[in-house]
Amino acid sequence: MRKPILIAVLACAMLAGAVLLRDLGPERIGAWLGAIAEWRAAHPGLLPGLYFAAYVVVTALSLPVAVWMTLGAGALFGFWGAFAIVLPAASLGATGAFLAARFLARDWVRARLGARLAAIEAGLARDGAFYLFSLRLIPVVPFFVVNLAFGLGPMRALTFFWVSLIGMAPGTAAFVLAGRQLGQISSPADVLSPGLIGAFVLLGLMPWIARGVLRLIAALRQAAHWPRPKRFERNLVVIGGGAAGLVAAYVAAAARARVTLITEGAMGGDCLNTGCVPSKALIAAGAAARAARGAPALGVTGAAPQVDFPAVMAHVRATIAAIEPKDSEARYRSLGVEVIRGRAELIDPWTVAVGERRITTRAVVLATGAAPVIPPIPGIEAAGPLTSDTLWDHLGSLDAPPANLLILGGGPIGCEIAQALARLGAGVTLIEAERLLPRELPEAAALVTEALTQDGVRLITGRVTRFAGHEAVLEDGQRIAFDTLLVATGRRARTEGFGLDRLGIPAGAVIETNDYLQTLHPNILVAGDAAGPAQLTNAAGHQGWIAAANALAAPLWRFRAAAPMPQAVFTDPQIARVGPSPAEAATLPHEVTTYPLDDLDRALAEGRTTGFVRVLTAPGRDRILGATVVGAHAGEIVAEFALAMKNGLGLSKIMATPHLYPGWSEAAKATAGHWRAARVNPRALRLVEWVLARRRG
Repeated sequence: MRKPILIAVLACAMLAGAVLLRDLGPERIGAWLGAIAEWRAAHPGLLPGLYFAAYVVVTALSLPVAVWMTLGAGALFGFWGAFAIVLPAASLGATGAFLAARFLARDWVRARLGARLAAIEAGLARDGAFYLFSLRLIPVVPFFVVNLAFGLGPMRALTFFWVSLIGMAPGTAAFVLAGRQLGQISSPADVLSPGLIGAFVLLGLMPWIARGVLRLIAALRQAAHWPRPKRFERNLVVIGGGAAGLVAAYVAAAARARVTLITEGAMGGDCLNTGCVPSKALIAAGAAARAARGAPALGVTGAAPQVDFPAVMAHVRATIAAIEPKDSEARYRSLGVEVIRGRAELIDPWTVAVGERRITTRAVVLATGAAPVIPPIPGIEAAGPLTSDTLWDHLGSLDAPPANLLILGGGPIGCEIAQALARLGAGVTLIEAERLLPRELPEAAALVTEALTQDGVRLITGRVTRFAGHEAVLEDGQRIAFDTLLVATGRRARTEGFGLDRLGIPAGAVIETNDYLQTLHPNILVAGDAAGPAQLTNAAGHQGWIAAANALAAPLWRFRAAAPMPQAVFTDPQIARVGPSPAEAATLPHEVTTYPLDDLDRALAEGRTTGFVRVLTAPGRDRILGATVVGAHAGEIVAEFALAMKNGLGLSKIMATPHLYPGWSEAAKATAGHWRAARVNPRALRLVEWVLARRRG
């Protein structure tokens, strides 16, 4: 309750000050200066302190008279005396306004802006001093606006004071100097001639020019060990033929750049050959087996399906073959891309070696992908672990689904493969340390856990401490026997053998980049699983586009890689999400709207009512911060929320858009309706009711 009172008091003080000083001008200032000079003669030594205090108060209250007080100080105290009074007083007053804005309004602004403000604050934390210094050097920018705006950010008050003190010095000096000829000034515009304004603007740009020069010097120093070629054979070399590399090569070729794509593995990368495509084909076969067992709730009964497992795997291979031409060497060569098979290595920032050939290029995109990680558990290598890369060849060699498969890891890969193979008749045991799908909502993970159990997957919570032959030993002593072991405990960027160490490019779980996907060497960019953080095909494609655009547009322009990135776990029920993870969302101010699918007409008609839609919105607003959909067709439903987030559309726009009936997409509209219904103002509703009653007579 104190903040509204303080805001009201400050508003009254500012209004009173504005009214009192509304007619302030050179004539009134001149009259005041005469009276002040007489008072100064009677009270020597007091005026500087009082003037200092008055200036601090005027600036802290953001009253529009600081310019006239600066001019008056120049007339009263001379250049050096006025400069010594005005500059620290202005900085202290500005800091007072800064702190007032922080105390009174920052929490409210954070609640309103949510995730958007988090991105702004991250930029201010990184570059705030440069922004402030530049704005202080340009006196045509209203200082009170700067004070209040920066008070809403993360900058420390002491930093704000010192940067303001230094940045305001040139403008203060100009106005103090002009104040010595106050009688010749009719408005502040007389001080700011076009030439002086231009000089201040140039001063304001100087920090950024200096920063760009320093960045260029750092880049040149970094590349000093490797001479830059006078001519380049290629505009772009892309290393890696997965989703990110293919998109990067496509974008470069479409821009008529000379581009070379180097890949050691199969075209299409993990997604086509060992990831998204084969797993979804296997999931489809599992869903068909599940459907063959019938749906008693719909009045349809069935029997155990007859699974021809070699035919299932033939379907998986046929799916890959059907999609393969889109990613083939022939297609990319037809687009103008030079495709080379082999191992690429960076010799220097401008040269890529493949076999005996050396290719000079202006830019490089590293799209080297990621590889499965085998955890360092004693005895695991002797157990013959399969990964998502090697599973498919093994399954293709079988006449029947594996009878006793142990899956280590309850993430998306482990859950999808476990459910699909269990539905096809495999015996599957899945071990996860805590709970399945730890990055998803607990309620969503619980529904998938229940579904896997119903499909016959044996779920065990615990940690494997060692392997003894074909037995996994848990920390509680429990021993789990298996015939086949699949390890699905995560993936790590492929970084070895590409020459990153030679160039000093840091790499760990991913290759380190900035927001523009640039490495330590700005002309070497990274995209896809090698860049992270999300190891998703759609994320890889988006980053491939951004990396290619930044490589070709440098140094004139560059694009950030950030975008709402939908992702899904293709179990039954599906879990699809866009926006922050539950752990990330917990740190953001937000409101939650949940819509259960057992209220959706289409879900009732199909008997598939398991699941829900949950949307996070900014407090008091319909702006979407994120969404999670659990249930049938979740991956398609979440796309509408991703589109809305990308284009700044709120739930009100979704609610106002006609949707197909009865359709699954109506889940998005119904969720928006729930959001609106929960925010109807009862007083406004009673008023409408009263008006309508009067209209009836």
